[in-house]
Amino acid sequence: MRDHIELYWRELAEVIRKMPYAAITSAAEMLLECQRRGSTIFILGNGGSAATASHFACDLAKGTRVNGAPTFRVMPLTDNVPLMTAWGNDTSYDRIFAEQLVALVRPGDVVVMISASGNSPNVVRAAEVARAAGALTISMTGHTGGKLRRLSDLTLRVPSPSIEQVEDAHMMISHSLCVALRERLRAEMQARLADVALLHAQSSESIAVEVGL
Repeated sequence: MRDHIELYWRELAEVIRKMPYAAITSAAEMLLECQRRGSTIFILGNGGSAATASHFACDLAKGTRVNGAPTFRVMPLTDNVPLMTAWGNDTSYDRIFAEQLVALVRPGDVVVMISASGNSPNVVRAAEVARAAGALTISMTGHTGGKLRRLSDLTLRVPSPSIEQVEDAHMMISHSLCVALRERLRAEMQARLADVALLHAQSSESIAVEVGL
C-alpha cells in the first residue's frame, strides 16, 4: 500500500510543477475586479467539486477579509439543498444551477464552475445562462477542459488524467487565489495608510511653518 501512496504523491508533485500559473493569476485579477465593481461571485460544482465550491466560497468571503478593504460578495450554488432538489424534481437535474442563476446573475458578475471532466450537463447549462446574462465565466477543469472550455472566459486546466489529483489541484487553486487576494488587499491598505500618514505629516509641517514654529 505504501508504494501506491508514495506514487500518488510523486505524481501530484509533478502535476503541481506543471500547473497553469499564468491563468491562475488571471483568475485572481478577474475576481479582484469583480470585487471592486461590487459584483457577485457565484461558485458551483458536483460531488467532490460541490464540496470544493462551498469551501472556496467560505474562504473567499471570510479568509480574504482585510480591515478597511471592501469584502467579496460570494454565493455558492451548492448549499441550498431544498432549492436544488426542487429544481431537480420539477425540471431536471441538468437545471439545478442554471435556474438559480436565472434569478440571481447580473452583467459583470463572475461565475466559477468546477468540473473535473468539464462536461457535467448541469455545469454546462449554468455556463450558458451566465454567458447569456453577460456574466464572466471561470472554469476549473481537468486536462482536456471538456465542453466548459469553449463556454468559459478563462479555463484553469489541471494537467492530469486522474480525477483525484484534479480535485486536489482545484482545492489548491482555490486556496492560492484566496491567499494572493488577501495579500494584495493587505498591501493596498498598507500603502493607503502610508499615504495618509505622509499627507498628515506634510500638513503638520506646513502649519508649523505658517505659525513660525
